[in-house]
Amino acid sequence: MPDQLIFAMEVFLNGLMAGVLYALVALGFVLIFKASGIFNFAQGVLALFAALTLVGIMDGQVPFAHLINAVFGTEVHHFGWHVPALAAILLTMVVMVALAWAVNHFIFRHLVGQEPIILFMATIGLAYFLEGFGDIMWGADIKKLDVGLPQGINTVIDEVTYGIFGYGFFIDNLDLWATFVAALLVIALVIFAQYSKHGRAMRAVADDHQAALSVGVSLNFIWVMVWSLAGFVALVAGIMWGTKSGVQFSLSLIALKALPVLMLGGFTSIPGAIVGGLIIGVGEKLFEFAIGPMVGGATENWFAYVLALLFLVFRPQGLFGEKIIERV
Repeated sequence: MPDQLIFAMEVFLNGLMAGVLYALVALGFVLIFKASGIFNFAQGVLALFAALTLVGIMDGQVPFAHLINAVFGTEVHHFGWHVPALAAILLTMVVMVALAWAVNHFIFRHLVGQEPIILFMATIGLAYFLEGFGDIMWGADIKKLDVGLPQGINTVIDEVTYGIFGYGFFIDNLDLWATFVAALLVIALVIFAQYSKHGRAMRAVADDHQAALSVGVSLNFIWVMVWSLAGFVALVAGIMWGTKSGVQFSLSLIALKALPVLMLGGFTSIPGAIVGGLIIGVGEKLFEFAIGPMVGGATENWFAYVLALLFLVFRPQGLFGEKIIERV
């Protein structure tokens, strides 16, 4: 088998792994949009805030240490203990649920019935607030995140593919784990949305807020639940991306890569977020491999947005989104 074809196969597999990470972020957008019609611009910052909180709890950092030291003239930064990864993840989830309650209580319950652009602007304000709040709370330095996930090249796959093709496939263990976790997460979310009582209530709220309220569905509870689920998805995405590239404030920019994923898959489809992520991940890797050298490279920076633009022109509802028909 030609070396170029074998290398293309490796690029394809790595694209699938990258696409899963994009899809993890897109899932948070879909969950909130399905239940409330809000396009949550803050989803990327939620992933950053979750990852910062997780690192802070694991390392025993004192929250607001810089502010406390500046006010009281102390030099306290750590409590002197380390929290196990699993316990830290659970505590971080508690923080994300509390954040979901606060977001609904102080912001969105006052904006029920407002125009979508008002709600969208509120999420932009929330994004910048959380970014600054996370900076004050945990500091702005780059942090290493290690929750025990295996990293580095998977030697088993490398040896097997070398035996078959005479060429080893370099697949990152972290990407394999991200794929496995994302698959479980999607299956769990689909089952929850389709078959659970609260999942049906969430879909009822998505269809019609007033009708859902009239049959006894608590809008506040559903919104807190959905924002909590989005926080959990953001935590998983933050763990994967933070382990891969470190917890830093550029982590919030992964939300921008999720936008083309949503345009391809549809804003209201959980499976669409996964399929869209895989298409973007594979497409940008293969395009860079095949076309990048001809145009000077760096095509990964814009390929996803060009593909999304084509979808907006020819199929604006995405692959799995519902086509909206308005009659006058």
